[in-house]
Amino acid sequence: MKLNVRLLVTALTVTLATLAGLAQETTQSLVTADYLATLKAFRSGYVTGALNGNLENLADYYAEDVRLMCEYNKTFLGKATALSYHKAFFSRFEVQDYTRQEIEVLDLGSRVVELGRFTLKLSLKRTGQKQQLIGKYQDIWEKSGTGGLKLLTEAWNYDHPVEMADALRFAELPAVQIALQGRVPVKDNISFELAALGLLLEKTVSQHDARLWSQFYTDDAIMIHSFAPLDNGKKAVDSFIENHVKTLPLFEKLDIRNDRIDVSGNYVVEYASHVANWRNGDSSGVSTGKNIRIWRREPDGALKIFRQIGMYD
Repeated sequence: MKLNVRLLVTALTVTLATLAGLAQETTQSLVTADYLATLKAFRSGYVTGALNGNLENLADYYAEDVRLMCEYNKTFLGKATALSYHKAFFSRFEVQDYTRQEIEVLDLGSRVVELGRFTLKLSLKRTGQKQQLIGKYQDIWEKSGTGGLKLLTEAWNYDHPVEMADALRFAELPAVQIALQGRVPVKDNISFELAALGLLLEKTVSQHDARLWSQFYTDDAIMIHSFAPLDNGKKAVDSFIENHVKTLPLFEKLDIRNDRIDVSGNYVVEYASHVANWRNGDSSGVSTGKNIRIWRREPDGALKIFRQIGMYD
């Protein structure tokens, strides 16, 4: 019997695409109605609080060791510090409008992750200067022993450079420059694997090797990079990387590190940061930033980046 190779390849392609879709659907379908209700209530409370200039109504959602990871600032650690940030923000800015829309909600085992977009219209109280901020957010929730959720991490960045960037910096608040802190010791298989991948990533980025860089990502990856729209899927991620490396400076030294690793089944949530010593023409400097990389164990055993959000300090 003559085998129709083209038909077989087509059928195989459709089957693999279907399986990939089912895997993603399964991950999302695991999110219970109670969890979804908690996330919906938090979104609603966030919008209401932002418009009223007070987010103390969110205090009960926060874990005691919550992290706020936002653009133009170091990392705010702990519930008290997070609430201090919100209080300082609304003392400085008046919010005219705020919208928050989820894109996906994923159950990764011990973690529930929500990815979304926001639009914020605000004015600087001191000068009346107005700005519209468009960005993306990623919230990571921890399942509590009582069956509820506690917000472990809030991370967000902007789709564009911000004219009033200096006003968004809160240097007077207690914050931690994570990139200058200790890293996770290499003491087990997963910390060993991530340390090796981090070293390879350092070399890849330093050498502006877009082709190798793209191999870090899953086919259904989503990259949430600073000052750029969200990139959904491997094709979009590859295109971003190819264009991004053309804008990168020369790195005299690049140190990529992590300070926390949470393993949840086939997923690994890595809290990462970097210190970059760079040179670009007559300019040079040292910059730091932070990332959350959610890795997924692929069927062939490889660990690939499934979701990633990054913010500069």
